[in-house]
Amino acid sequence: MIRALTRFSTRNAWKVIALWAVLGIGLTLLSPMLMSRVTQSQSGDFLPASYDSAAALRIAEENFGIDPDATTVTVLVARTDGKALTPADEKRIGAEAAKLAQRRVEMPRMKDEPSFLLPDRSQTPKVAPAMVAPDRSFELLSAELTGNAGDDGVQKVYRAFRDATRAQFAEAGMRTGFTGGLAEAADSADDNRTATKVGGALVMGLIVLLNVLVFRSVLAAVLPLLAVAFIGGVAGGAVAGAASLTGLKLDASTPGLISVVLLGIGIDYLLFLLFRFREHLRARPEQPAREAAAEVAGRVGTAITSAALTIVAAFATLGVASFGQFRSLGPAIAVAVLVMLLGSLTLMPALLAACGRKMFWPSKSLRRQPQEGFAARFGVLVARRPAAMLFASVALLGALAAGTVGITMDYGQGGGSRTAAAATATEISRALPAGVSDPTSVYVTAAAGGGTVDPGRLDGLARALGGVEGVGQVGGTVLSPDGRAARIDLYLTADPQSAKARELASGPVRAAVAANTPAGTSAHVGGTAAIFADISVAVDHDLAVVFPVAAALIALILLLLLRSLLAPLVLMIAVGLGFAATLGASTLVFQHLLDKPGVSFTLPLVLFLFVVALGTDYNILITDRIREEMERPGPVRGAVARAVRHTAPAIATAGLVLAGSFATLATTPGSEQVAFALTLGILLSALVLSLVLVPAMAVLLGRGLWWPLRTAPRHASAGAEAGAPDRERAPERLNA
Repeated sequence: MIRALTRFSTRNAWKVIALWAVLGIGLTLLSPMLMSRVTQSQSGDFLPASYDSAAALRIAEENFGIDPDATTVTVLVARTDGKALTPADEKRIGAEAAKLAQRRVEMPRMKDEPSFLLPDRSQTPKVAPAMVAPDRSFELLSAELTGNAGDDGVQKVYRAFRDATRAQFAEAGMRTGFTGGLAEAADSADDNRTATKVGGALVMGLIVLLNVLVFRSVLAAVLPLLAVAFIGGVAGGAVAGAASLTGLKLDASTPGLISVVLLGIGIDYLLFLLFRFREHLRARPEQPAREAAAEVAGRVGTAITSAALTIVAAFATLGVASFGQFRSLGPAIAVAVLVMLLGSLTLMPALLAACGRKMFWPSKSLRRQPQEGFAARFGVLVARRPAAMLFASVALLGALAAGTVGITMDYGQGGGSRTAAAATATEISRALPAGVSDPTSVYVTAAAGGGTVDPGRLDGLARALGGVEGVGQVGGTVLSPDGRAARIDLYLTADPQSAKARELASGPVRAAVAANTPAGTSAHVGGTAAIFADISVAVDHDLAVVFPVAAALIALILLLLLRSLLAPLVLMIAVGLGFAATLGASTLVFQHLLDKPGVSFTLPLVLFLFVVALGTDYNILITDRIREEMERPGPVRGAVARAVRHTAPAIATAGLVLAGSFATLATTPGSEQVAFALTLGILLSALVLSLVLVPAMAVLLGRGLWWPLRTAPRHASAGAEAGAPDRERAPERLNA
């Protein structure tokens, strides 16, 4: 089927290219609108209904009319002269807040920007006074906007609201500050806008530069980016469509992560094809380029399909996760990779067929066989000293893996921010509890079928909560309009996103609630601290489930591809070492050297899937080529040396491109750990596992690597059929 698909694409090259171009451009333009309809705002919305904080969210929505898509901005208002607020000041602040609550904020748009490219997020925010600092140095207002804090349109609305509010209070002689999740997201985006653009430009430059250095060709440098752009546009539309049909909600960070993944693996797959296409054309200068493209795409397409299906299988296992952010991320990336696989088997072969030998213009390298370079010498080194190379690679990986000792998970989303929003939060915390702008709320409801909640019966609960160490202040009891629920807000002294706040909400606060909830009622603890405490439990559960399921599926794919029991075991051990080494290095850098609270709670799972699945791509490529070379006559050492010689440039270049793609995530606030870990993990997978550890094991195990099947050398003419001329057999002088 793969060969039939690649043959069809090479025979109808221009039609296939035109189809992908139309679909890619069209869906790229529609992508912002499509994605906005399937993204979700709150982390708590991803929790199963059985969790305590998820139950609290439902009560807040059903009984108190709280919009689940709402995000709150806390506005600090103070006198510009630094003096305490007077009663007249407070009255004026209230009047200005009332004006803001009646003013619709229009979402700014670029001139002549089509409305369908970005959904209109214009709205009238709900603005109300919240509280006055005990020393009367400032008053806080609560401004509620609707939409995901990561949505570009929502951030534009916030900026317009912020600027209007600042100007309005400035006229009244007041200064303002803004904090909260949306304010932090917008400030971070503004502060990192230049870095994001520079990072993206550097990755594009890296891809073009590497391709120019390797192929010395204009088309080979530009076409990979163009092809991935078309396929990526179609993939984004497919993900949004699949999410819409299935009802899955995506996290705001998912589209950006998908783009990075597709850029990396798309360039990888095209590089695999380009290197093999060039090798084939050198070996058969008389063969028509279209025919050569079909033959190469059919051969490499098998390895690419297996590699892509490995990624799909790994991420599809996230569908069994209990945490919704994981459960939606996995299928989304799986769908995107399937689209990339389809593009790799159709658009990319079509580009090879359409360009032919001009793909490598103006380079004249097709007219001559290259001299033995570093790749050939490195292949000989691995083949001659397999035990030493194996020991060195395992020692390196083991040393890095030792860093996992004492690892802790960090469930916070902030920490160390230097934005204006963070500065405002710090100012507030000097006079009020740190959690004043993001309270932990206790929701009490009447028993099923019961009447209303009596606020007077909750006094004991409120007193007990006030006595919990770490609770700075307890708000008054608020009754729902129907009287069936009540809310008590707690203002913790710790940052709501900190480990201390999570431990407080899940431990002493919930214990006090359980011991003091009146008979005939039930109570649930909600808020950021409680939500992340429950997320930690869900993630721990998912790690225990997803890891073995993903490993089993990857092993099954390798068994079917390699038709061996020993080879898949070698590859799984290799990627396992790579995962442990990367996680250990991340722990050393962030938890120990940079003194962070721990590593991001999503890191182990995302790292496992990316390093194991994407790293297996390179292992599959080198293993497939080792088997092909072992089918030729000659000793095992020579076969492995040839395999490394021919695949090392492709794997090294692809690894650098993919690592560079992941490195750009560092420009996204909060993604620094993921960027570092994925970049290091891919480099280890490509340069250490695939080019050292796996080839060294292949030399040591010989043709027994394919047990229980036996890979017997074919007749000498087989080498020519594989596209490798006899004069390239120099490494066969190595002893078996």
